[in-house]
Amino acid sequence: MNASSLEAAAEALWAASSSGVPCGPVRDVLGTTTDLEAAYAVQRINLERAIAGGRRVSGRKIGLTSAAVQEQLGVDQPDYGTLFVDMEVADGVDLDGSRLLQPRAEAEVALVLERDLDREEHSVVDIIDAVAYALPAIEVVDSRVAGWDITIVDTVADNASCGLYVLGTRPVPLAAVDLRTLAMTMRIDDEVVSTGTGAACLGHPLHAARWLADTMMGLGTPLQAGDCVMTGALGPMRPITPGAFIEADLGPLGTVVTRLGP
Repeated sequence: MNASSLEAAAEALWAASSSGVPCGPVRDVLGTTTDLEAAYAVQRINLERAIAGGRRVSGRKIGLTSAAVQEQLGVDQPDYGTLFVDMEVADGVDLDGSRLLQPRAEAEVALVLERDLDREEHSVVDIIDAVAYALPAIEVVDSRVAGWDITIVDTVADNASCGLYVLGTRPVPLAAVDLRTLAMTMRIDDEVVSTGTGAACLGHPLHAARWLADTMMGLGTPLQAGDCVMTGALGPMRPITPGAFIEADLGPLGTVVTRLGP
């Protein structure tokens, strides 16, 4: 990896986020469409910069878990990014459109942990034991790359295309819901724009969480008690425009709503 290329790619994404003007694909800066190690190195540069600037980590997100979203972006594996407290939006609260460049919405299951996940290898039982509760969620993904002209290298470098995330406020214990079979319907302005089930998320949202737990432990940054884990889309992501009202209905997990403000 070329250090100057990594810094240049990170700076391009940082400048796009700060200015609200999307940049070109960072794969052109890095000179690769397949080097995930380089892409994650770029992600870490801006993560460390954000933390140094006072932002507090609230959890992690898993991206590209749905076959539908993988097909949209032409990739075949999940990725991860970091959530910050200032990205969180409560159920029913408007999104600040000024913080978003090219927003798209997707519905998913959020898990909140009550125990650390710090084993070298995790079982599904470990994941179940560590989860305090689940919440319905809307992830508002965003890209700092103009026109969503991205490969997996671009989205990974861009913090897995994190934007904002909206959480429901009624905690549901895992014993009360079958996350694999739950049905999801997402509406924008009363029009159904996305449907799916828990099985669309790597076969089960807990499988996605297990993948993330193992991955983060391998990096020396294990998932911790109190972390929110956005487990990944249950159906296709859809573009949203100012004024759009978004509702995600996740059956036994309940509903979560938001509106995209100016």
